[in-house]
Amino acid sequence: MFVGLGYDVHAFKKGRKLFLGGVEIANDMGLDGHSDADVLLHALMDALLGAAGLNDIGHFFPNTDEQYKDISSLKLLCCVKDELSKRNFELNNADITVIAQTPMIYPYIDKMKENIAFRLDAPRERIAIKATTNEHLGFIGRQEAIAALACVSIKKYDKSF
Repeated sequence: MFVGLGYDVHAFKKGRKLFLGGVEIANDMGLDGHSDADVLLHALMDALLGAAGLNDIGHFFPNTDEQYKDISSLKLLCCVKDELSKRNFELNNADITVIAQTPMIYPYIDKMKENIAFRLDAPRERIAIKATTNEHLGFIGRQEAIAALACVSIKKYDKSF
């Protein structure tokens, strides 16, 4: 069993759509970034890559490369899954926390789990997504940004049979 930890944060920006866990969430602002700025999926991808002993998502998907401009992080998650599969790794479980003063994400969590499970070819029961606020403290509490933490465990599988 191998364990990885991921973290991401993006500032809010007017004129952008908000995506978390591959789900578009109704909000008056989205997150600023080169891709769709999905902090939940970015934290998850970094955790998966770290557990496999690989470089972070900035290495695989640099923000200087125009092919990743506004790309869906669900597509990037598929690429990360391919990198893991090449090395005979598969997800054991993922525990993800979104830290946001706003918006409330609870109504979207089932769809987020479905998106992740499908892309990682994993049972939904192995994916936990939780949300918390920052109790009105700091840049998250002032509704300037959203952050996410992800902890994953992956396992090697035997391709010989």
